[in-house]
Amino acid sequence: MSNFFTETIMKDARFDARERTADLALLEPKTRELVALIVKSAAPLGIELQVYETYRSQARQEDLFAQGATQLRTVGVHHYGIACDIVRVVNGEPSWKGDFSFLGQLAHSAGMIWGGDWGKPAIPHQFVDQVHVQRCTVARQPELFAGTWYPNQTYNPYNDERHVLFASSTNLSEVSHSDRQKTVRRRRLRRKVVT
Repeated sequence: MSNFFTETIMKDARFDARERTADLALLEPKTRELVALIVKSAAPLGIELQVYETYRSQARQEDLFAQGATQLRTVGVHHYGIACDIVRVVNGEPSWKGDFSFLGQLAHSAGMIWGGDWGKPAIPHQFVDQVHVQRCTVARQPELFAGTWYPNQTYNPYNDERHVLFASSTNLSEVSHSDRQKTVRRRRLRRKVVT
């Protein structure tokens, strides 16, 4: 499957880099556009933002895990160019301090998932990453990691059938693949009957 990850990121010299990368060019074009919108939308609120990290290699993820800076040993959505970390700028320096719920509101309005609620604001989360935004539902991540799915330019995670079906009431990791397929088939059948 040819996409931004296979055509741009995998061919970039920083693919295995251990250093932090904040280059917006390593964000998939639609994701880059939405991230720029989030940063721009914070300015009228009196909040200066900085894109702190875009692409992340597996080597860097392992280093961060060894340092205790992340709970994830295996690289996540950052690796695919559809996620980034956005921090406040305080006195010219990046800051992770304070309430980032405004970032959640900006991310949601831009059509991105915020790591403060993972697209499920009504459900308490054990893993919270308040500076993280991504253009992929948690439900889609296994397909992304397997290389069988990548968002197109029109993809909006809040319109994703998997998100709509499972996000409000179910932890997707607890739902079997066959149960998910049955639910999707039932929904498709209902649409055919209605239309």
